[in-house]
Amino acid sequence: MGLHGLSRRALLAMTALALPPAWALPARTMQFPRDFGSHPELRTEWWYITGHARSGTREFGFQLTFFRSRVEATQQMRSAFAARQMIFAHAAITDLQARRLWHDQRIARAGFGIASAAEEDTDIRLRNWTLRRDAGGYTGRLPAEGFAIDLRFTPAGPVLLQGKEGLSRKGPNAEQASYYYSEPQLATQGRLSIQGHGFDVQGRAWLDHEWSDAYLHPDAAGWDWVGMNLDDGGALMAFRIHRRDGSALWFGGSLRSADGQLRVFGADEVRFEGTSAWTSPRTRAVYPLRWRIDTPAGTFIVQSLLDDQELDSRGSTGGVYWEGVSDLLDASNRRIGRGYLEMTGYAEPLRM
Repeated sequence: MGLHGLSRRALLAMTALALPPAWALPARTMQFPRDFGSHPELRTEWWYITGHARSGTREFGFQLTFFRSRVEATQQMRSAFAARQMIFAHAAITDLQARRLWHDQRIARAGFGIASAAEEDTDIRLRNWTLRRDAGGYTGRLPAEGFAIDLRFTPAGPVLLQGKEGLSRKGPNAEQASYYYSEPQLATQGRLSIQGHGFDVQGRAWLDHEWSDAYLHPDAAGWDWVGMNLDDGGALMAFRIHRRDGSALWFGGSLRSADGQLRVFGADEVRFEGTSAWTSPRTRAVYPLRWRIDTPAGTFIVQSLLDDQELDSRGSTGGVYWEGVSDLLDASNRRIGRGYLEMTGYAEPLRM
């Protein structure tokens, strides 16, 4: 894929060159609205919105994600054409009635009015794909190939700081960490379009914003993550970092109850057990589509609502992953929420 004369392979090679040593991220007090914006001094950052919406009896899942990547090899270059920051984006709609996933992706270097990620607040642009925040919430507009997302997200409560006041460990070494906050229970309304057919929708969404210098341990191949809006107004997040052989390397998560009480889970307090394996007909990757997650706040079951929600992002971020709308059940298989399950590192080890 050409990027104004710069191939994706060349960009990946550049990001691998001249990387400085990774240091442990210091604890810090997050400042808003500044920390809603980008942090270009760190290597990797993303704004991730996933959710579910309804139009009459028709139900959808949706994903819109913007990534920023710092290219270390170009930071000292004086040319205005140097690709110092790359912006990537993914968009997806799961049409549960049609049993189909729609997916598109974008990539460009920052600058020249093509792509940007503002530092003072959430304001990200990649050509005609945008995500912006104002006093009332977020607006995401992503006209994609064969479908379009045009949604408004209104916060229902305060920002949820993950980990230790926003510093979230992702591995056994201190440098494997990210700054991380979530905004669950986002009231969602707007329009989803598929092949020219528009649907006025309402629903709930979850936003994750993370930025880091060294996210994964060298032995890690990827992660399994869930972000679930509970029907009673609570919010559950849990993750597992896994090795190439599928064994667990690290765990984490949190539960915020409907009354605002937050419990953060330690790495030794969470366990994942996957079943109901599904094999992708394209990559032959095998994904567990039903997970039992044991936490200090109880046992939860995550069940995918559509088997084939695998996304091929090799045209942008370079990997294949599974990300899909799923139900949250209690230990007796009673539905108590809905959200998204993400699984990376199954088709091949994830490269950050």
